[in-house]
Amino acid sequence: MTPLHQVILKKNTNINPIWIMRQAGRYLPEFREIRKENPDFIKLCLNEKLSSEITLQPIKRFNLDAAIIFSDILMLPYGLNQKVEFKKNFGPVLEELQLNEILKISEEKFIKKIDPVYKSIRSVSSNSLVKNKDTIGFVGAPWTLLVYMINLQSPKKGLKENFFKDDNLIKSALKVIDKFLKIHIKNQIQNGASVIQIFDSWAGLLEEKDYQSYIYEPTTSIINFVKSLKIPVICFPRQIKNYQKFCEIVKPDVVNIDYDVDPLTISKTIKIPVQGGLDPKILLSNKETLEKEAIKYLDIFKDHPYIFNLGHGILPETKPEMLEHLVKIVKNY
Repeated sequence: MTPLHQVILKKNTNINPIWIMRQAGRYLPEFREIRKENPDFIKLCLNEKLSSEITLQPIKRFNLDAAIIFSDILMLPYGLNQKVEFKKNFGPVLEELQLNEILKISEEKFIKKIDPVYKSIRSVSSNSLVKNKDTIGFVGAPWTLLVYMINLQSPKKGLKENFFKDDNLIKSALKVIDKFLKIHIKNQIQNGASVIQIFDSWAGLLEEKDYQSYIYEPTTSIINFVKSLKIPVICFPRQIKNYQKFCEIVKPDVVNIDYDVDPLTISKTIKIPVQGGLDPKILLSNKETLEKEAIKYLDIFKDHPYIFNLGHGILPETKPEMLEHLVKIVKNY
């Protein structure tokens, strides 16, 4: 049984597996080399040879316990023929959502369009470098995907004014998202993903009164589906106001916490295994600070099933040797 599975399924507190969100990516010089030659981000995600290679880059360098597939949550709208483009220094831009067009898309067409993602998972999961490690597949949560598909760009400055005005569009879009998320997850698992992580990157945008409609119900549907396939599921409802209530209602196998919450409160109020929490900016400091902060989390969760990770993705300006140092701290704890 892999270290992650021991913590998730056996609730083992004697080990602290470690993997890092966005571990395959921009802070690694070998990734930047590939990226220079491949400016189109979507095409790079759909290049099964290169995406497999990128996924394995951090596994070659660091003693991590899982590989997470190099892909993107926006593969879902892309697979549904909603044009997605990544603009330099801006982020993703999507074209207007054509609901009538999306409703016509068949399962076969969707799978065919993003099939390289599944081939890449198959290639990674069968690689000897990931022996006794997990291959993590992932998706965006329904709410976060809805945000991108209707807002048409990252809502860093908030949602556009009339976001909620078309109730019919929102309800229909959520139905489509639910259907194709399940197809996308099933194909990742069939090709070797042994854990699924659900990223609800924009959970923090909602008022608590809207959680039921946009977070609890749609996410529970996805969680139950993953569980029916007998695969552990990790949820990251970033910046949600109440992690405890989220866990009690949605019931993921593991919850990833962000760096704005008090880990001590989490350790006392949340019964399921916990992942993450460390502020990615700590990796930009020095080794002493990193050690102090990492050990703080390890101490707090020493009697709680815990997977070491960050409270958000690793920052592009992180030096690889700082991540190497972090892995050693966790492994020697």
